[in-house]
Amino acid sequence: MVVKRRTSAKNPPVLSHEFVIQNHADIVACLAMLFVVGLMFQVSSPLASLFIALHHNVTLPVEVPSGKSVDMVFYTQGIKDLPAIFFYLLIAVVMHQIIQEYMLDKINRRLHLSKIKHTKFNESGQLLAFYLMSIVWAGDLLMRENMLSSIRTLWEGYPHTYMTFMFKFFYIVQIAYWLHILPELYFQKVKREDMAPRIQYSALYLSFIGAAYFLSFTRVALCLLMLQYVAEALFHACRLLSFADKRDLAGPLYSLHTAVYVMARLGSISLAVLTFWYGLALAPKESQIVDLAAGAFNTPVFRLNALVAVGLLQAYLMWTFITFHLRRRKEGKSSGGAGGAATRNKKTQQEKAMARKEKKSDESDLTEVDQNTKKSLRQRK
Repeated sequence: MVVKRRTSAKNPPVLSHEFVIQNHADIVACLAMLFVVGLMFQVSSPLASLFIALHHNVTLPVEVPSGKSVDMVFYTQGIKDLPAIFFYLLIAVVMHQIIQEYMLDKINRRLHLSKIKHTKFNESGQLLAFYLMSIVWAGDLLMRENMLSSIRTLWEGYPHTYMTFMFKFFYIVQIAYWLHILPELYFQKVKREDMAPRIQYSALYLSFIGAAYFLSFTRVALCLLMLQYVAEALFHACRLLSFADKRDLAGPLYSLHTAVYVMARLGSISLAVLTFWYGLALAPKESQIVDLAAGAFNTPVFRLNALVAVGLLQAYLMWTFITFHLRRRKEGKSSGGAGGAATRNKKTQQEKAMARKEKKSDESDLTEVDQNTKKSLRQRK
């Protein structure tokens, strides 16, 4: 699919920075198409499938409700996931530009936002689209894996190395998306002062999702991501409504986001404690070992480190949330005080102007002799 490019009066030189930035979606789409076309030829098919298809698959017998045993294909993690992550990173770049060109830019033209609000609007629009997709996908996985029936499914049967196709694909897409944030800083010409927050949250997502994927903590990580994405989706939806001057809708949603955000932090801490402190510790002592081949890392050291990492992250998120709201309230009070002082000053100036007008009208009512007498008395003073 060819992405519509921004037209400019002057075409930049080929392979220049401006040329790459303007046409990066087309360039990346062509690169991705090379892998797809490679599947059609026998010579290049093994190499192309390494990037497109998911690997490390195994076939295991699974007992169905009828009592029979059926062979099913499962997937594990491995080194061959890296080419797949690279390919879906390219797809994420293309999808990013499609959403930007065909949705966000059209809305931006109607709103006539400032440059700062324009940048924030685009960021919130992109993240909201990804969060909504991930929430629907994660909810479907929770139902498919029967993880809503009992909380014990978060730790029973660990290590959870055998994943269904959609379960593994979910994590591949998550890692690819948060990786694509980094090249987008260059493609979108993000300012230096705006880079640090994006790099920070991208690095946090990558480190926690990557660690959960390769340490086989995928089930608890799926629940934690679900909670986090719901809270973040509400925030970015509120911000988009605020930019669109829909204050009557944004106000109640902001209040809902505040409650959901706090509940998400408490829920994340609770799930982490139940899984790493209580659930995984119930496993037999002989299975609480580090086994790289089996993907098992159920030892007290790994459990404690995982619990501390999740706890510190939730504390950091809660701290930034509280400081943000305190700063916002302080700014609101200061702006309100300044506005009141300006109003009082304006009223004082109006009263002085009215007094001068009344004084002039009184003088005009006097006779010419009285006016001259009054002027002479002023000059003597």
